[in-house]
Amino acid sequence: MDYIFICLVAFIGAALTLFSGFGLGTMLLPVFGLFFPIEIAIVLTSIVHFLNNIFKLSLFGKKANVSVILKFGILALLFSFLGAYTLKTLLNIKPLFQYSIVGNTFEVTVIKLVIGFLLLFFALIDFVPKYKKMEFDQKYLPIGGILSGFFGGISGHQGALRSAFLIRTNLSKEAFIASGVVIACLVDVSRLSVYLPQIISNKVNIEYRLIVLATLSAFSGVYLGNKLLQKTTIKTMQNAVAFLLAIYSILLITGVL
Repeated sequence: MDYIFICLVAFIGAALTLFSGFGLGTMLLPVFGLFFPIEIAIVLTSIVHFLNNIFKLSLFGKKANVSVILKFGILALLFSFLGAYTLKTLLNIKPLFQYSIVGNTFEVTVIKLVIGFLLLFFALIDFVPKYKKMEFDQKYLPIGGILSGFFGGISGHQGALRSAFLIRTNLSKEAFIASGVVIACLVDVSRLSVYLPQIISNKVNIEYRLIVLATLSAFSGVYLGNKLLQKTTIKTMQNAVAFLLAIYSILLITGVL
């Protein structure tokens, strides 16, 4: 049932990411986080996210805007390294404190606080109309690359910030999607290069069968989204996901998960 649930979320999330504002990483991280420690959930999500982006790159990559990639993507690539190394540093910090409720002991750690607050922030962006409509002038593209890359390196949540900066570039729908996919791939490559040594040294136990199944589900979702959901925005479902994400964030911050 765990596998079915994760694969279903990967399929639905990937189908909706192209045009509805959903992020596959935003949806997958909490799901993986229900079954694995948060640091392993981040690695699992990053692998599926990267493979899914490679697939989308094969579909849309040729339409990417080179100028946007140079102004935004290169800085995002560089600062995602910094974000990924920041994550590694946070993992080595000892738990802040423990507390017990009804015989159950919960542990609050720095990594859970950071990821929890980031998830809560991006949930608010999806839930609050004022934040969802955030836009930044084109002259701030380099700043957007820095912020999107850094936070992408930490938790993988880069899509909302990236869209807020790219939306004012007057790109066509196809170029907007393609440029976003290229930038996402750059960030994924950089953070995985930091995560991989831990995987290779077996410090992170990877469920490879789950990775394969979730990735195939995401591929199927992208194909469906490309065929059937090109102009779909499901506001009610979006708000529901944001609400559930906020609850998960609070549980993570308080050490319950």
